[in-house]
Amino acid sequence: MAEKTSRGAGFSDEEKAAMKQRADELRATKGLKGAAKLAKELEACVTTIDELDGIDGEVARMTHRIVSEEAPDLAPKTFYGFPAYARDGKVVIFVQPKSKFDTRYPTLNFDETATLDDGSMWPTSFAIVEVTSEVEARVRELVRSAVD
Repeated sequence: MAEKTSRGAGFSDEEKAAMKQRADELRATKGLKGAAKLAKELEACVTTIDELDGIDGEVARMTHRIVSEEAPDLAPKTFYGFPAYARDGKVVIFVQPKSKFDTRYPTLNFDETATLDDGSMWPTSFAIVEVTSEVEARVRELVRSAVD
């Protein structure tokens, strides 16, 4: 788990870095519109994925490929430094690498705009410790459900 700042309260150094990264993301696309903004966001997403190693990179590459195939209307971008996919500017899916906050595993996350609703309770975050054909099939199913 991320350690707190030296005063013991407030945001951890990792959380502060993520917030700074988000501010940088917003500044990078300020003033851009349409295709230019989408191209800049795609470039940032691909660069972020390329920088990930091990299971983080495997999960991010798998997710990018599956979203591209199953939900091509979602626009790749970054979200607090995470590879993410959005519709109308709102994040639907994002990958949180384990290296970002020194956690045990990367997670595939679905924001509230994802339509995974299933009764009174449903998961929106999935830990992935290995990319297998079964995992790929489940992610593909989740992505399709998230955008229906």
